[in-house]
Amino acid sequence: MGSRAEVLKLFRALHRTRQQVFKNDARALEAARQKINEEFRNHQDEISSERIAELMKIGSDVEFLLRTSVIQGLHTGSDSLMLIPRKDLLLDNVPYCDNPTRKL
Repeated sequence: MGSRAEVLKLFRALHRTRQQVFKNDARALEAARQKINEEFRNHQDEISSERIAELMKIGSDVEFLLRTSVIQGLHTGSDSLMLIPRKDLLLDNVPYCDNPTRKL
């Protein structure tokens, strides 16, 4: 599971996601780049296949959370923030229904 190609694929996916999520925020882009590179560098000598699989799972979970949960905000005043959602974060608004339909 932890082949070199899969690890490289995850590394690239994390960097692509970083570029999308922190677009136009140089400080966040640089911090995320450093953290991704640091984590991969710290574990580059790992040889245990179980540990590699565990680290790959953590990395893919982080990529998913960044892609689906992080939203940018821009300070517009001393006490206000303007949110800048990405298109892939915008979901269809499903109205609440007081009377759920019964399944037959």
